Amino acid sequence: MRGRRALTALLVVSLFVSGTVVVAGASVAGQSGDAVQQQAGATIRGTPELAVSVAQPTVNVGETNSVTLQVTNDGDLDLGPSSSRAVVTTARNVRVEADAGGTPLTVETGTVAIGAVTENQPGSAPIAVGVPSDVEPGTYDIDVEVRYSHTYQQSGNVVYDRQETVDREVTVEVSDDARFEITNVTTDARVGDRGTLEAEVENVGADAASGATVTLESASAGLTFGQSPRDSARIGQLEPGEATAVTYDVAFAAGAPVREYALDGTVTFDTSEGYQRVDESPSASVRPGAEQRFSIDDVDSDLYVGEQGDLRGTVTNDGPATARNVVVQYAEESPNVVPVERSVAVGTLDPGESADFRLPIEVGGEAEAVARTADVAVQYRTADLERRAYQDLELLFDVAPERDRFDVAVADRTLETGGERTLSVEVTNNLNETVGDVEARLFTDDPIATGDTDTGYAQTIEPGETVTMTFDLSATGSATPGSTYPISFDFRYDDANGDSQLSDTVRVPIDVTESEGGGLPIGPIVVVLVVLAAGGAAVWYRRR
Repeated sequence: MRGRRALTALLVVSLFVSGTVVVAGASVAGQSGDAVQQQAGATIRGTPELAVSVAQPTVNVGETNSVTLQVTNDGDLDLGPSSSRAVVTTARNVRVEADAGGTPLTVETGTVAIGAVTENQPGSAPIAVGVPSDVEPGTYDIDVEVRYSHTYQQSGNVVYDRQETVDREVTVEVSDDARFEITNVTTDARVGDRGTLEAEVENVGADAASGATVTLESASAGLTFGQSPRDSARIGQLEPGEATAVTYDVAFAAGAPVREYALDGTVTFDTSEGYQRVDESPSASVRPGAEQRFSIDDVDSDLYVGEQGDLRGTVTNDGPATARNVVVQYAEESPNVVPVERSVAVGTLDPGESADFRLPIEVGGEAEAVARTADVAVQYRTADLERRAYQDLELLFDVAPERDRFDVAVADRTLETGGERTLSVEVTNNLNETVGDVEARLFTDDPIATGDTDTGYAQTIEPGETVTMTFDLSATGSATPGSTYPISFDFRYDDANGDSQLSDTVRVPIDVTESEGGGLPIGPIVVVLVVLAAGGAAVWYRRR
């Protein structure tokens, strides 16, 4: 009996040390093998130990600051093997809530869930901390409440969980460094144009800044600083409350909408103690002017293949600003349609004002007689006499087929067989320019012949003007009455540029008629006279 009690006591002590709870020996013998194995598993006991810190505690006044709370875990393993440490030291479903009560600061973020926090994997909880503009520089405490769940003990397959809430405190520092605001941002640039952006940078902090550089960056492709999305300007020293102006060269893409374009500012500077700081809080926006536009209407042309003509139209300043020294420029490139003068000035145009223009165009002989399009640009100067160009214009015009440069009209186109006459010819200038030193030449083929006068001359012929020239024309006796024979004219002349030109040949029909017999026929009379002369000569010779 005494030995059995000793054995029972030894068993109780052994169970107490192992941490496994079982009932007396008879009950153990009655359990299944799985239950015995579960009760034989090791007991693990421990807790997480969470801490909260701030890696970058500095906040700026007058803005809402992003502050990242770092949640770390230095857990305790009270009982069990180290390989199972994570079972009882991991904090699960961690939720963080911060409160700045009792301070002039405000936490603008509610509860932040960050998941599990282990000893090897900290958690991050970003919060927004508002700092009014009248807050004094210094340090301020923020209360942080952390709620989580964890397993505090595991015995075999039996798990014991708890919900925990811990209170922590972090300290933030309201900076007394220089801080900056960018205000009064304006630009004279318009959509589709470039110009200058001006802004005012003010030090609204409590400390002076030296060696300051202000960088502006655009996130929109519609606004660029030259060829880059950003540009920097150096402003040097800036005392608290002091402001200075900065300028940048900017450009707005053609067709970009007229709206506010956001600008992100970054100021790099040195503090009064010589430390380098970066203020990334400034931001601003800028609005471009409406795009300066022009339109072209009433397009007309008198262009013919192989000739020089004019392309006419009316250019209108559609606003919004006055355009000075407006020039219409033919911008198309073609081997067969070439501008004689590529640009023509129309003067200054106020918004809504129009002006007519004329562009002289040379159409080559190889050109096709078709409808054509041509790009046209309008160059002008702004109120500051800066040169600008508007290129979103296109003209549609026609090129007519080749025509005779001169019209030739003969009122009386008849000629008697064996006869001759003076031919009166009316010559009309079909060209769009005045021509000078015009020489017309008559060409014929047998049985039609020219006389002593086979050329005509005019000093000048205006466009559409008609002059009369006379030529001698005859028909031999072999000309068949009732037949029509061609005669031809060509014209050599000087164009408006003083260049010598030769026209294509112009053909005119001549109708041959019977001789009316009003006198002796010339041919037979000539034959008789020749015979008589020969006979008389023979008689005279014999008498000698």
